[in-house]
Amino acid sequence: MKTEDKKDIREITTEELAQFLVSHSEKPFRAKQIHEWLWKKAVGSFAEMTNISAELKELLAQNFTFKATTIFKELKSTDGTIKTAFRLFDGAIVEGVLIPFGNRATACISSQVGCALACTFCATGELGFKRNLNFTEIFDQVVLLMRQAKTHYNTNLSNIVFMGMGEPLQNYNNVMNAIQRITSPDTLNISPSRITVSTSGLTKMIRKLADDKAKFNLAISLHASTDVKRSAIVPVNKTNPLHDLSDALKYFYAATKTRITLEYLILEKFNNSIEDARNLATFCKAFPCKINIIEYNKVPGSSFEKASEKSVREFVTFLETKNLIVNIRKSRGEDIAAACGQLANKL
Repeated sequence: MKTEDKKDIREITTEELAQFLVSHSEKPFRAKQIHEWLWKKAVGSFAEMTNISAELKELLAQNFTFKATTIFKELKSTDGTIKTAFRLFDGAIVEGVLIPFGNRATACISSQVGCALACTFCATGELGFKRNLNFTEIFDQVVLLMRQAKTHYNTNLSNIVFMGMGEPLQNYNNVMNAIQRITSPDTLNISPSRITVSTSGLTKMIRKLADDKAKFNLAISLHASTDVKRSAIVPVNKTNPLHDLSDALKYFYAATKTRITLEYLILEKFNNSIEDARNLATFCKAFPCKINIIEYNKVPGSSFEKASEKSVREFVTFLETKNLIVNIRKSRGEDIAAACGQLANKL
């Protein structure tokens, strides 16, 4: 069988694999062994399956393939952040970031090759949209960054954030399938509470997350608290305006009881006034939430500037007087273009 005609062995169920094995005179329990190699030990070849006979390995190799994700290049920041370019089976490149904090580490992973949303402050949007990632490619990023955390910092992943390249909710099925694999007790067994999916605010898909009883955390790339300003920098707001987004988030909270995170990229002379803070506080009244204030990381060709420290302090202080939970997120990996909004395959 030609390689291009073979199916990735990870794209079939354990039950389908068992049926295949029985049809080739193999014991069905071998399917469970192979499943463990594929998902718990996360091997990238049949040769690594040491408790499988040579004959069975050959049978698998003749009928299936691995669309393996590999590390193409790594860059390490002065602050310890590591940006990794992953090469996919078809040669496409996506980026992920490992962010260490003491004895913890966060993996920032991608869900698409490029992005279709064209947010004006984000370098990834300049790439345009190439394709969705398969759930196996998302899973592979987590495994490779998990190993990277062990190798470089001798620690486990403490958190996983879907904040890399792409809009996760435009690749809904693969993202959900990947999270199911990542959190399953018989695979990586990572708690859903340690996973955050960040979206630009696709209201229909946020409601679907609620209906599907998502157990992970939800973050919204808000960045502005009026439709005029938000539509200027987040074009998807034109079809998903703030009123509809607020209703969807209320629906999500009612179904999941999970506090929502609002990501707010603060920009000088655009969205950093006290009036902007007042509008944001009003938006936050509709549902329990916390706010992450994000520093702007310069993107070539952009006219935006980082907000002054004084305006950020005043902005945060005003929000705190409204009894809102506010965190200021300091940039990590800016010197290697690994910070928020900088992922653009320029390694």
